[in-house]
Amino acid sequence: MAISNDASAGQFAEMHWKSLQYFNLYRFCISLLLFLSSVFHPTSISMFSPDSGSRHLVITTLYLLATTFSLVGLLYYRRRFNMQLSLCVLVDVLALTLLMHLGGGLRSGLGVLLLVNLAGAGLVGQGRLVLFYAALATLAALAEQSYRAIVSDIEMVDFFQAGLYSAGFFAVAISARLLAQRVITNEELARQRGVELKNQTLVGQRVIEEMQDGVLVLDRTGWVKQHNPRAEQLLGLGDPSERKLVNYSTELARGFSYWCEHSSRESVLVRAPASGMQLRARFIATDSSERDVLVFLEDMGRLQEQARQLKLAALGRLTANIAHEIRNPLSAINHAGELLSEECSDQTTKRLLRIILDNAQRVERIVSDVLELGRRDRAYREQIDLRLALPILVEEYTLKEKMDAGVVQFEFLGLAVLYFDRSHFHQVLWNLLGNALRHSQGKPGSIRIKAGDAGDGWVDLHVIDDGKGIDDSLREQVFEPFFTTHSRGTGLGLYIARELCEANGARLELTDSESGADFYISGRTIE
Repeated sequence: MAISNDASAGQFAEMHWKSLQYFNLYRFCISLLLFLSSVFHPTSISMFSPDSGSRHLVITTLYLLATTFSLVGLLYYRRRFNMQLSLCVLVDVLALTLLMHLGGGLRSGLGVLLLVNLAGAGLVGQGRLVLFYAALATLAALAEQSYRAIVSDIEMVDFFQAGLYSAGFFAVAISARLLAQRVITNEELARQRGVELKNQTLVGQRVIEEMQDGVLVLDRTGWVKQHNPRAEQLLGLGDPSERKLVNYSTELARGFSYWCEHSSRESVLVRAPASGMQLRARFIATDSSERDVLVFLEDMGRLQEQARQLKLAALGRLTANIAHEIRNPLSAINHAGELLSEECSDQTTKRLLRIILDNAQRVERIVSDVLELGRRDRAYREQIDLRLALPILVEEYTLKEKMDAGVVQFEFLGLAVLYFDRSHFHQVLWNLLGNALRHSQGKPGSIRIKAGDAGDGWVDLHVIDDGKGIDDSLREQVFEPFFTTHSRGTGLGLYIARELCEANGARLELTDSESGADFYISGRTIE
């Protein structure tokens, strides 16, 4: 592998020094084999001429010491890369040329070792230096052949063979350099692609982690392979050895099995046992080799909260216009109607004026309710002792509506403490009591208020009447705005009551009862 600079530090420095270390290890092995061949000379395993005496042993010994020094020194001294590589090539050329001379010239076959060494140096070194190494080997081979021609007679074919070797030196060096350049280009491209892939992976991972929706990666058997932190919160993912989908939500596992069989695009509504949240799950197939499935989990409570926020923003704009555009004309209508009723003596006219004034007051109540709804986000919650607060509130309502005191009865269980805004609580109970009184028989005990602890920091408050109850076809509509079955109602009472409960972290629901209607509030006892 080639190197692009002489620095001991850099992006590819460690790889370059390791390549030089492998090159030196090869040189050490070659020198060791040559040394052993000299030690066991003249045996059948020796490659040297019997006439060379002990000179080859001296050269191979020095060559072995030089390669050993280069190999060991590289572990402690990693500077001047090109100088170290050049010294190694110089030693190889000198040692192999001398051994080649002792072995009878190029016919000894040792010139092949020079070709291999030049190829290794071409892969490790720089371009111009590689040509310098080839030129150095060529000069050494020609010098050896010329010296041999001076001291003894040689055939012309030996010079031709030296020329072929010289051409081979340059061909091997250039080929190795071109190969090294391709390797460098591919390595740089791979490095850039690796950096881009890492950046994309980090960005994608960050996006998934910050998503408000939970993300799961499942295999076809329902095993959770990956998930983001939001999915862990929603489903309560725990021990990796137990990350089977059915262990966290049987409803979600059934939905996943149905999707695998029918490939349905419809979302599945499930409730997570660990968090108690209602989730909407969407299953999407992937093109991965293992046919993994992506599962997106959306918190329906968060979606509903976003819808409520949009609704509140619209109500805020609406109430600002209502306060100015409707209340002023209403005041004028009421004032004019009252003046006319004082001066008019005709009974028919008085009846018509009374209809006008009653409907004007009804519109005034609607405006007041809508304005109050626009202020639902101003909740200052505190702990309310229902044992003390409910009797006082019912007493106020009884005096105002001139209702018998025994119509409302209480039943308390546990501490019965509710964490709620006091003014909001007063308005919610006032609406529920008015609704219960309007539909009850008005007898002693017709309205029952039950308050008690529900466990896990929750408290339930029931307002039950003994009326006819609410028809099943109307259960979904009673909390809708402007829906009413009473001729003088505004249709906003129960709607506002539910909105105020949600603003205080509570729920207002209609449940089944043996007789009449049962509206209950489920709220926290502490924050």
